[in-house]
Amino acid sequence: MENVDRILSESPSIEELEDILHGGQLSCNHIDEVCPNLFLGDMYMSHDRYGLWRLGITHVLNAAHGKMCCKGSDDFYGTTVKYYGVPANDLPTFDISSFFYPSAHYIHDALNTTGAKVFVHCAVGVSRSAALVLAYLMIYCNYSLVDAILKVKERRWIFPNQGFLKQLMTLNNELNYKLQSK
Repeated sequence: MENVDRILSESPSIEELEDILHGGQLSCNHIDEVCPNLFLGDMYMSHDRYGLWRLGITHVLNAAHGKMCCKGSDDFYGTTVKYYGVPANDLPTFDISSFFYPSAHYIHDALNTTGAKVFVHCAVGVSRSAALVLAYLMIYCNYSLVDAILKVKERRWIFPNQGFLKQLMTLNNELNYKLQSK
């Protein structure tokens, strides 16, 4: 990880991002708080309504909406939890970037609600949901892609697929361009 300082100052390659992602501890938890009131996890936890209630979860973003393994709807969670579904496939060819801004906006609005806690999940909690959490950190918290990865990895092992990493790199470049244009 000695190259992290160099990578922070330039646009990293997919291989460099994967090197960063490979490091650190593997999380064995079904849910982890990766930032204050922002949780990342898997489908097992998404099905545990009592567990989510105990954690005080008020908003759920399902990055595998409509997939066989991932239940989720307003009806499933009832009136105490707001639900947002993203029908993403965990394939490198899937365009998850079209969900970056709507998902980031949902997370941002929720976290600006007093007492809110947001749970973002997919099937395993390492690729689709992680990509959306990284996009949120980049769009609303002004993190670079590498900084966002390092922030989340402090609490949970993640590994977005290569296609998602490329799309996050594009987002990173777009956000950098906007910053430099000001």
